[in-house]
Amino acid sequence: MEHPHAAEVAVQTVSYLRYIVLFPLLGVVFNLFLGPRYGRRIVNWVSPGMVFLSFCFAFAAFVQLPDGGALVDSVYPWIYSGALQVDIALRVDPLSGTMIMVITGVGFLIHVYSVGYMAHDEDVVRYFAYLNLFTTAMLLLVLGDNILLLFVGWEGVGLCSYLLIGFWYTDDEKASAGKKAFIVNRIGDAGFLLGLFLLFWSLGAHGVWTLSFSEIAAHASVLPVTTVTLICLLFFVGAAGKSAQIPLYVWLPDAMAGPTPVSALIHAATMVTAGIYLIARMHFLYSLSHTALAVVAVVGAVTALFAATIALVQTDIKKVLAYSTVSQLGYMFLGLGVGAYAAGVFHVMTHAFFKALLFLGAGSVIHGMSEEQDIRKMGGLKSKMPTTCGTFAIGCLAIAGFPLLSGFFSKDLILEHAFGSPHGSPLLWLIGTLGAGLTAFYMFRLFFVTFWGENRSDPEVARHIHESPQVMTVPLVALAILSLIGGYFTLPELLSPLYGHAHPQVSLLVKYLPTLLGLGGIGLAYRLYVQDAPFASGRGGADRLSRQFSGLHQLLLNKYYVDELYEAAIVRPLLAASEWLWKVWDTVVIDGLVNGTAQVMQANGSILRFWQTGNVQTYALSFCCGAILILGYYLW
Repeated sequence: MEHPHAAEVAVQTVSYLRYIVLFPLLGVVFNLFLGPRYGRRIVNWVSPGMVFLSFCFAFAAFVQLPDGGALVDSVYPWIYSGALQVDIALRVDPLSGTMIMVITGVGFLIHVYSVGYMAHDEDVVRYFAYLNLFTTAMLLLVLGDNILLLFVGWEGVGLCSYLLIGFWYTDDEKASAGKKAFIVNRIGDAGFLLGLFLLFWSLGAHGVWTLSFSEIAAHASVLPVTTVTLICLLFFVGAAGKSAQIPLYVWLPDAMAGPTPVSALIHAATMVTAGIYLIARMHFLYSLSHTALAVVAVVGAVTALFAATIALVQTDIKKVLAYSTVSQLGYMFLGLGVGAYAAGVFHVMTHAFFKALLFLGAGSVIHGMSEEQDIRKMGGLKSKMPTTCGTFAIGCLAIAGFPLLSGFFSKDLILEHAFGSPHGSPLLWLIGTLGAGLTAFYMFRLFFVTFWGENRSDPEVARHIHESPQVMTVPLVALAILSLIGGYFTLPELLSPLYGHAHPQVSLLVKYLPTLLGLGGIGLAYRLYVQDAPFASGRGGADRLSRQFSGLHQLLLNKYYVDELYEAAIVRPLLAASEWLWKVWDTVVIDGLVNGTAQVMQANGSILRFWQTGNVQTYALSFCCGAILILGYYLW
């Protein structure tokens, strides 16, 4: 595949891209200063309205985008120091144009859904302020014309993630989940920063002082391959933190503690794709390093299979979707790692549609089930929540790669490249194919257990089960339609000016085996959870399997004990070391030196003050004693 790294592109200067970022920012300002005064009703209109206006301008930019070119809006000269010039400049090309359409389009639907979901929350003004701020930061991240502006948005979405995950901060569990996400992301961000510094100084050593993506792409070839590899691996550390890849994935399942629309917006459709965007944007560097691409592909493939196995047995409806998100992000990294950048970004778009649909569908179920999240206490909801059931089924079919739905096109394209591209291998394809079968199984396990059979909820909960209001179901229908038709958007062709366009020739077995395994996974889930006895009855096929393979079942149910391993190997030693530094080094040593110095000086002063009597005779006696001592010393 040929990558026109430094090819000349048609750049058109415009002055309206800034409004794409400005409108959600105005929503933040309104919510902070005027929201409490005007109340819930006005906030429910203003916050989604600002995102809709942003979508309108994003759509205008997407339509106006010249073939193979870009739109640039230079807002303000930012940093001017010698040869270094960094502007606050926004850029829309096929990649960022796709991202802003997803962020504002799906984001608007989630904002509308939030109006219904948060209808009874007293702190809705703060919620929408955070949600608008996140949208602002995410748009800045993908629109930035230089890597420094991207990093500002990168840190902004990290902050908003912390605020939204821990939105109900009076609950210790939810507050701890927010802190966990913040700390794990900081580990990744440290790698990002080191990569940024190394890239900047390495180019500067060749007289190229720039942070602009186009300038970096034009001069990337002057860097040694070893330096490029190290830069790419450091950037991948940042991407793995933000996009929840092994070993930094542990924050995302706990992030489900936040409101469900937050899970849909941040941890399914937008924020977790920031790492994908970073590598796709820096493709000109990664294409120079086969080692870096191999690391990205292997980590992505292993994460996809690893997370899929955990999702097989989870019983929290949002936890299943969380591990599904980790797995699907692994597929995106697999696509990037085998050089199929367009296929990886294509899956970003389709995943945004069906995963936002699934999370919002889960939120609708939780809403109708009086905040119940355990699927063992659900069942039989298809008759009581028909709209949620129908749209959720479409989302499950799409993520399972059912023929002609959106996930079928994007996931299969990644797997074909994993087998047939120069950077791919049959092993990577096989891992991805197994993951596809598992994905279909665990998603339809979730669907059948939730919506089929008899209701297993408490009698009080069962009496109040109801379909969600239209303000919640209309976004579900819209996302279901996008999940149906999203695969027909010719995104790989749109991205071809950036990445080229090549479709590997593979055998029919390679092409269709993932689909067959997906259909088999659906059939197996139907056999175990519909035809057999009801779920968790002790008599069904699934229950017999869990008893027969109880050790494996417990291993998966406890998520391979990775959190416990991190707790024992990293968290507790760090806490113990911190406590020692506090109690011994800080309190005893440092405070002891400071306080000891003061005490010595105070003691010396206490002794010397006995000589300072103000009596001349005493001073004369002291003088004589001193003189005698000096004379005695010399005579001796």
